[in-house]
Amino acid sequence: MQPLEGVLVVSIEQALAAPLCTARLAEAGARVIKVERAEGDFARGYDQAAQGASSYFTWTNQGKDSVALNFREPKDAELLESLIAKADVFIQNLAPGAMARAGFGSTDLRHKYPQLITLDITGYGESDAVKHLKAYDFLIQAESGLTGISGGVNEMGRIGVSICDIGAGMTAHAAVLEALIQRSVSGQGAALAVSLFDVAADWMSVPLIHEEYGNGAPKRVGLQHPSMAPYGAFQTQDGALTLISVQNDREWVRFCVDVLENATVAEDPRFSSNNERVCHREALEAVIAAVTETLTQEQFKARLSKAGIAFGGVNSVAELASHPALRRRTVGTDNGDTVSIPESPVRWLDHIRPSQLRHAPAVGADTARVRQEFALQHKKEVRHV
Repeated sequence: MQPLEGVLVVSIEQALAAPLCTARLAEAGARVIKVERAEGDFARGYDQAAQGASSYFTWTNQGKDSVALNFREPKDAELLESLIAKADVFIQNLAPGAMARAGFGSTDLRHKYPQLITLDITGYGESDAVKHLKAYDFLIQAESGLTGISGGVNEMGRIGVSICDIGAGMTAHAAVLEALIQRSVSGQGAALAVSLFDVAADWMSVPLIHEEYGNGAPKRVGLQHPSMAPYGAFQTQDGALTLISVQNDREWVRFCVDVLENATVAEDPRFSSNNERVCHREALEAVIAAVTETLTQEQFKARLSKAGIAFGGVNSVAELASHPALRRRTVGTDNGDTVSIPESPVRWLDHIRPSQLRHAPAVGADTARVRQEFALQHKKEVRHV
């Protein structure tokens, strides 16, 4: 039995944050009914990388039912009301206020259905000062200051994946699970709200503390760590980059002896502590580079392994595809093809879930079936009354 078997989730969702949240719920056994416009979730058109289908949509919509509705029309609004009345969880990530104007705001729904868990995902929240702002991942990266501390010394950079959307989806997933646990005890649902900006701001706590209470926010340092040294990428004789991480002074001594093969470096007062090494980073990195540039990456890694120093190759996406730690699953696209993507990150070591090929749904693929199913349920309730 799946952990969320029997849980019904209705989601008016688009793009990435809400679909990722509901994708995780679906993987755990919940039935997810995805409500879309007739033209579909606009993420369906982001790219054609997944055998002609969208990579974003394929990743985050496996195993869902798709119902195409215009809930401003009475017939469709009636069906949506029937779905929500039966739902355990209702999620939406339209613009702030859009669902309330349509008659499906979380306040009204919670009043009508006390056991319902509602979740509103927004860009910046619902306050008058920010609710008008359109919010997409890259914009949130910029507004939250994340891009200001990311990238090289002379150039800011976007994080290479939609990290604010992903973070909001993961946070929303955790919030829904907490609310389900609370409901199992109290019998009462909950009204939840998550914004992309709040998630990004939470992640920016350390830089913000440095800015307001320390010596200023960390500067952009490329493939180096702003507050630890040596912690960064070094090039070897063959042009490869290897990231190393020295976490404490014991490791620093081992690094000098077994990797640099120069114990006297460990006695240099400029490098006597992490704070000193950070202050004298340029000189420190020159000493290390003088050694790594005489070694192949294989030789460098062998020395790091001997010393027990953490390291990792600075890999390309192509190298990720062949990484020995990469686990895969085969999933179906909304156009009927299949692609291989990374396996779910959670492994249940004492419980093997049955393997099954799941598909992302075509737009409105389940509308007729769901309409009939919930209409029949309504008739049964009327007869019972």
